[in-house]
Amino acid sequence: MPEGSSGNAFYFERFEDRQPEPPLDHSVGRELLWQYLATIALILGGWYIWWRWTSSLNPEALWFAIPLAVAETGAYLGLVLFVINLWTVRDRPIDPPPATINECVEEPLPTDRPVGVDVFFATYSEDPELVRLGLRDAKRMRYPHPIDLRIHVLDDGKRPAMRAVAEAEGANYITRSSNIGFKAGNLRNAMEVTTGDFIVICDADTRPFPTLLERTLGYFRDPKMAWVQTPQWFFDLPEGLPLAQSLGRRLGAAGRVLGRGIERLIGPVRVGADPFVNDPKMFYDVILRRRNWANAAFCCGAGSIHRREAVMEAALRSYGLAIDRTTATTLRDWKRASREQQVSAELSTAIRNEAILSEELVPYKFHVSEDIYTSIVLHSDRERGWTSYQHPFVESKMLSPQDLLAWTVQRFKYAGGTLDIMLHDNPLFRRGLTLPQRLMYATTFWSYLGGIWNVIFLLAPIVYLVTGVAPIASYSSEFFVRIMPFLITMELAMMVGTWGIPGYQSKANYIAFFPVNLRALWTVLRGQKISFPVTPKQRQAGRHLSVVWPQMVVGGLTVACLLYAIAAYALGLGHYQAAGILSNAFWGLNNVFALLGMVRAALWEPEDAEPE
Repeated sequence: MPEGSSGNAFYFERFEDRQPEPPLDHSVGRELLWQYLATIALILGGWYIWWRWTSSLNPEALWFAIPLAVAETGAYLGLVLFVINLWTVRDRPIDPPPATINECVEEPLPTDRPVGVDVFFATYSEDPELVRLGLRDAKRMRYPHPIDLRIHVLDDGKRPAMRAVAEAEGANYITRSSNIGFKAGNLRNAMEVTTGDFIVICDADTRPFPTLLERTLGYFRDPKMAWVQTPQWFFDLPEGLPLAQSLGRRLGAAGRVLGRGIERLIGPVRVGADPFVNDPKMFYDVILRRRNWANAAFCCGAGSIHRREAVMEAALRSYGLAIDRTTATTLRDWKRASREQQVSAELSTAIRNEAILSEELVPYKFHVSEDIYTSIVLHSDRERGWTSYQHPFVESKMLSPQDLLAWTVQRFKYAGGTLDIMLHDNPLFRRGLTLPQRLMYATTFWSYLGGIWNVIFLLAPIVYLVTGVAPIASYSSEFFVRIMPFLITMELAMMVGTWGIPGYQSKANYIAFFPVNLRALWTVLRGQKISFPVTPKQRQAGRHLSVVWPQMVVGGLTVACLLYAIAAYALGLGHYQAAGILSNAFWGLNNVFALLGMVRAALWEPEDAEPE
């Protein structure tokens, strides 16, 4: 039985027997229905947005009407990009694993040999015994041919205990004198002292399945395949309690009867399941998998397999482009300062040599989102035409954040890193990317800007309920005739397009995510660097209501303003419309339920008892 360094058993031991779900089945008929409904939804949405701007703005409250229309337009553009992202599934067949390296390259080597694979476990402060579990699982990976498999521990913590674990498990221990570049620098350092043809990236808590290599290396028979991403699966997600048992704990026998009755009507309900919405199935099995048609599935770090040649070649190309940019900028500045139009060959050479010395050859950019950044560099290499692929099957398991504080740290890092790339090295303006690839990256960036319009959507019903001022000219039948068909068709389209994965919790989480999203955007706009914190692998004790005070404030204000508006309307005060109160009540309460999920996550504590 595995134990932590403190001698206590790991919390996730009881979940070791869990198995991942298979990937979603692809149905041609369902895909055609999704495309039909999505097209209708976009047409109706465009009709509604056009009407909002041309005929519905309240001229007496443009301070309110225009921001809301801007928010609706931003959300609609996000919907357009999301539909393009989800348009079709393009899976590749799983090719047989290559027996030798010559089956994976364009120009055969003079002397053929087995495929070489380096498995990197990047670690800093994680429990060495946790890493030991991953090392043991990595050694169990199967392969039907001789293979040069080498497992490495990349320890930026420089810990004797970690070295001892690596040596005991037969893994190579790699460290370095400084921690420059954090995880990206750690990977780069390991690449300089290893030689495998392919590199498997693992986090400290990654546990590879035996099938990882035999089901992914076959894709590299395509000599253009640069990397393959496999889905990340968190096997320790709370499964929650059946509704009957949960109500029984609070209400006794009556609660159990009530819970069973509800479940007979609507199906199984589990209370406390995945309170932090950590399950990444929507992202990997729907969003990223459906970017394969555009050759735009980006790398997400752990669980990915890289062709070393592609990573190094991308580094060399970026290095050359950086030198060219620095040289051109310096020459332009010199001409402006000296007012000279010609530059001598000697000076030009000296400036370029200085640029060569100032730039670094970086296989993985020193960036908190080095994985997506490297993907952008490789995708934009039109000369080599590198491809990527999102493999549909789960090939490893990982640990999820076990408290809201850890969840917030992780999400802030994701949001900040992506927004930093958008603002400082936006791939939309990078040469070499195809239009579909630009649209896929635009979808990612646009989603992280959603915090801006989500704040407006959260505040809009509050403004109406407390003031009676409407953002539209009137809550008339004209408004409902335009918005209701759009909303209904959009919900039907998304239900069909993500068939097999419940969507409400993800949408609610996206709305409730606004404080972290805005903080990340503000941090990047101020020019501050996004830090590289290690996501805690153990639950941090206590409840974390301090993390969700913005959600509690907005939710409380919504309920209070709704009660006020109902009372004011009953007393004949203000300029409320019954349709306006009903519309904003429905809107506001939907916001409240979305925000409550985050508050419940802050209060969540693991259940020790087994279900009845």
